[in-house]
Amino acid sequence: MTEVDFLGLLRTLPLHPGAIGLTDDAAHLGSLVLTKDLIVAGVHFLDSDPPGDVAWKLVATNLSDLAAKGAEPVGAMLGYPIGDDGWDRAFLAGLDRVLRAFDCPLLGGDTVRLPAGAPRFLSLTAIGRSASAPLRGGARAGDILWVTGTIGDAGAGLAIAQGADGPPTLLDRYRRPTPRLAEGQALAPHVTAMMDVSDGLLIDARRMAAASGVAVTIDLARVPLSDALLTFGDDALTAATAGDDYELLFALPPGATPPVAATQVGWFEGGSSLRLVDGDQPVPLPARLGYQHH
Repeated sequence: MTEVDFLGLLRTLPLHPGAIGLTDDAAHLGSLVLTKDLIVAGVHFLDSDPPGDVAWKLVATNLSDLAAKGAEPVGAMLGYPIGDDGWDRAFLAGLDRVLRAFDCPLLGGDTVRLPAGAPRFLSLTAIGRSASAPLRGGARAGDILWVTGTIGDAGAGLAIAQGADGPPTLLDRYRRPTPRLAEGQALAPHVTAMMDVSDGLLIDARRMAAASGVAVTIDLARVPLSDALLTFGDDALTAATAGDDYELLFALPPGATPPVAATQVGWFEGGSSLRLVDGDQPVPLPARLGYQHH
């Protein structure tokens, strides 16, 4: 069963109105926003990644979903498998650092004993508060697509973590992403749609377009790349299909200027497709648009 299959079956169950039909990255309960992420060794992080960095990534990925709702963190609940004493203690030290860094206190959670030989899996539920939480499905034909920061750094960082040579700044982008909380809070009252880039710019832009019932065009010539990534050697197409960026992808009406630093990377039109160009030249879609959960 694929993730799409599983979600389809979940949508046949009794759903709270705040679940938004399971079409978004967070649930809405009045002014509260709730999100939950699982990360698994060998899927979302490497066994060689430092435990403190795994803790950072667990929290940061959840807070990135809150950022996309313009939410301020209220707290988090942890699901944790106790296994190796040294790993567990290093994880808790990292968890302390990241919770303090983003002012997101622990509310509680649950623990289990990790069976011998089982892959380590971690769960976090983050709760935030937002006065005007935008959905991913509000983009309209004519809107402009923008993204904060730079794209592709974490994908290169993963390659470095796996043994490639490259600058430590890229490795940090993979292991210790920064949720764009302040940017999300500034953007939320103005955008027509917003989500974070977790699985790749192309695949997440397509998801926004599909949820909005419109088509989207991405211009590779406009995709913002860091100097470190250019030194590493990745091109815009590679960057646009890499995951773990945790930048904010958002739609604004034409002519609107975002209140934060951001780059225009595309636009929405009537229809239901994803189109790729490089300046004036059309570009065939790659076989892989980004990371997909099978």
